[in-house]
Amino acid sequence: MSVQLSVGPTASLPALRLRPWQSDDVHAVVTAYRDAALRRWLTSTVRDDVEARRWVDTQRQGWADGTRFSFAVVEECGETSGAAVGHVTVKLGDDEGSAEVGYWTAAEARGRGLISRSLETVVQWAFSDEAPVPLTRLDLVHAVDNHASCRVAERCGFEFEAVMPAQPPVFRTDAHLHVRHKSRSLSGA
Repeated sequence: MSVQLSVGPTASLPALRLRPWQSDDVHAVVTAYRDAALRRWLTSTVRDDVEARRWVDTQRQGWADGTRFSFAVVEECGETSGAAVGHVTVKLGDDEGSAEVGYWTAAEARGRGLISRSLETVVQWAFSDEAPVPLTRLDLVHAVDNHASCRVAERCGFEFEAVMPAQPPVFRTDAHLHVRHKSRSLSGA
């Protein structure tokens, strides 16, 4: 399955294309993971091309298995596309109809609303009839002190639900759980 999503331009921001990760994205992944600010929040590590290929292969395998739907976020520059500068994923949960969303932004693209726009587009797709699995609930989990992720969650209509205690090694610190329901998304409330 190959899904591509588009995010229209704004007055100050270019259009975005969200597409599955590809083998030629390895350099972009290595570059993104070199950023200490990004690594602070991630549970995975990528130090070189070999680990980046493995990471990209994991994202691609998720599509093949129907368990994880990961998108590379690419800025459109006229007729061409740049390198991947962000990541948004929908990972199926244990409960039927639920999934967890996650995301990151490369340092050079941070602070411009790129992930909020991308996440909202992926949420709309995940709750649509075009999604490969019918979903009714999306969870978003981030470290309590990751204020930027909290702002993204709020901007995209995820309601704060709880503080979750640390669960090393996956979550080294306490985390916020935000939730968005399909019924809320469809009603526009």
